[in-house]
Amino acid sequence: MQRVAQDWLVLQLTANSALAIGITTGLQFLPFLLLSPLAGLVADRVDKRRLLQITNIAMAVPALLLGGLAVSGAAEIWHVYVLAFVLGTAAAFDAPARAAFVSEIVGPEDLTNAVGLNSASFNAARLVGPAAAGLMIAALGGGAVATGWVILINAFTYLGPLIALRSMDPTRLTTPRPQAREPRMIRAGIGYVRRRPDLVLIMMIVFSAGTFGMNFQMTSALMATEVFDKGATEFGLLGTCLAVGSLAGSLLAASRTRVRLRMVVAAALAFALIEVCAGLTPSFLAFALVAPLLGLAALTMITTATSYIQLHTDPRVRGRVMALYLMIFMGGTPVGSPMIGWLGEAFGARWTLLLGGALTALGVMVAVAFYWRREPAAVRPRRRLPEPGTPLVDAA
Repeated sequence: MQRVAQDWLVLQLTANSALAIGITTGLQFLPFLLLSPLAGLVADRVDKRRLLQITNIAMAVPALLLGGLAVSGAAEIWHVYVLAFVLGTAAAFDAPARAAFVSEIVGPEDLTNAVGLNSASFNAARLVGPAAAGLMIAALGGGAVATGWVILINAFTYLGPLIALRSMDPTRLTTPRPQAREPRMIRAGIGYVRRRPDLVLIMMIVFSAGTFGMNFQMTSALMATEVFDKGATEFGLLGTCLAVGSLAGSLLAASRTRVRLRMVVAAALAFALIEVCAGLTPSFLAFALVAPLLGLAALTMITTATSYIQLHTDPRVRGRVMALYLMIFMGGTPVGSPMIGWLGEAFGARWTLLLGGALTALGVMVAVAFYWRREPAAVRPRRRLPEPGTPLVDAA
């Protein structure tokens, strides 16, 4: 709900500036680029359950402030920029801890299903949230004040995870012993990934998709307002259409017992092709019908990639690896979003989808070529984790 309301607030404050939306999105994801290695180290060294309680409080505060400013009529675009960065900072510490925490709640035999169901619950909320936000904004007048009430509602939803985390019985969690402080711990995590061509393949793919292709909120806003001349209600509906496909992709991922690299590659290429098709749609109805397919391909790629990373990573370094994964996945957004936003202003909204899909496909093909060059053919079908005593970084 907040993502829809925040983007609509930016449009209200800047007279429909695509560049301003791109800057807002970029600032919200910039902390993933700057802080993810540190956040991953923190996740490996502290109690993740406690850390998640702190990060949820830290994400609620900027939502309260932004909602209050918008409702009072005092919101300015620089307020949105600053609070988006603050929210992103809290999220940068939350994401790797939350991703690694899944494996403490369930065993390895259920991890793939758990990741899929976690995505399904998230996307079930995305089914309701964007449509509800669009309807609420329209019902309350469609202006900046209306977006403030939606953002305030989001601030109070952080009570849900706080209550859930406090209700858990810590004795039933399979919590690994926190890593002791050692020199070069961040370097050890990076070195672990560099020696794993399969992990590098996934990170190259999600970087391409996250940087150039997965700017759904911005591209949907531009297509709804500039190309199809629609309002907040229709914009919210597009978010729901995307979530329909995303939920389907999550449920399909939850039903799988095995994860394969080829599924990540196939889903990424399908996503790129569908995004190009979305940019060519002639009407709002056609765009809305293509949106679920876009969500299906995107979530199949994301859920499979996330499951693979968690299942095929040494638990001693999992927090740092997940942080690198999220840094690469989301950290490209500060570069891609302003660029795609400028492209939309200069050449039209359709080009945000056409070029985004084309660059994603190019990135996937480069990643596959790199993998086939680095990974010996005899190792490709099977990958084993190192033994517990194996060093995580080369002696050099």
